[in-house]
Amino acid sequence: MIKNPVARAQVLAEALPYIQKFSGKTIVVKYGGNAMISDQLRDAVMSDIILLHLVGIHVVLVHGGGPDINAMLKKIGKESTFVDGLRYTDQETIDVVQEVLCGKVNKNLVAALNRHGGRAVGLSGLDASLFEAKVKHPKYGLVGEITKVNPQIVMDSIQQGYIPVVSTVAQGWDARCSYNINADTAASKLAIALQAEKLILLTDIAGLMLDPKDEDTLLPIVHVSEVPKLMERGVISGGMIPKVECCVDAIENGVRRSHILDGRVPHSILIELLSDQGVGTMML
Repeated sequence: MIKNPVARAQVLAEALPYIQKFSGKTIVVKYGGNAMISDQLRDAVMSDIILLHLVGIHVVLVHGGGPDINAMLKKIGKESTFVDGLRYTDQETIDVVQEVLCGKVNKNLVAALNRHGGRAVGLSGLDASLFEAKVKHPKYGLVGEITKVNPQIVMDSIQQGYIPVVSTVAQGWDARCSYNINADTAASKLAIALQAEKLILLTDIAGLMLDPKDEDTLLPIVHVSEVPKLMERGVISGGMIPKVECCVDAIENGVRRSHILDGRVPHSILIELLSDQGVGTMML
C-alpha cells in the first residue's frame, strides 16, 4: 500500500495518459492459473477489471476452469486424460466441462465482479453461437477448433454497460454437439473478432524469458518477427508455444498488442496497462 499521499498522487497522474489512451477501447483478458485459485489474486483481478470498466475501458473476461473440471471428474470417479497437453474429451467429459465452465465457474466469476461493484453478465460460446467449431482431431475427442466467431452478443453486452464473462465451450459446426475449446485460443479469436486494442493472457510465469529458470532474463518486448528465431533457439518451448502462437495470431489479425502477464502478481493488469513500469512480456 502507498502511504505517502504525494506518491499516491504520482501513481494516479502516471495512470492518466493511459486511461485517456485506452478509454473506449476493448481489452480481452484470458483468466486462469493461480490467479483463479488464490482468493487474494482473484480479488485483485476482479478489482482491476472493475477499475478499468469505471474509467471507460471495455473489458471482456474469457476464462477456463481446469482445476474445477478435474475436481468434478474426480468426484464422479472419472480419470482426467491429456493428449498433447489437451484434455481428452469424450461425451461424459464434455457434459462435465459444459456444466462446470458454463455453470459454476462462470457464475462465480460474474458474482465476484458484481460483489466488487461491477455489472457483469455470464456468456458461453454457445450463446447466440458466439463460438462455432469443428473437431480439432479425433485423437482429442470433443476438442474443437474455432471456425467462426459471432461477437454481436458480446458487443451488445458492452454497449449496455455490462462486463461480459465468457466460458469456452463452442457450438459444433460439423456435428450436433458441444466442443471443449482452449481458453487462450478462444480469447485470441474473440479479441480478433472484437477488433480489440489488447489481448492479455494471465499465466503462472513472469512472461517470456531467455532462460525459463531465471526471471531476470524476462523479455519485456517481443516483435512478431522475432518469434521464429526464438522458437528455433528453444526460448519459446513447451506450453509457451501455443500461448505465443495465440498472441501472434491476434496481432497479425488486427489486435494492436498482446501481453503475457504473471497472474501471480497482484494487480498485474493495472501495472501493465496504467503505468510506465509494465510487467510481463508485450508482443507487437
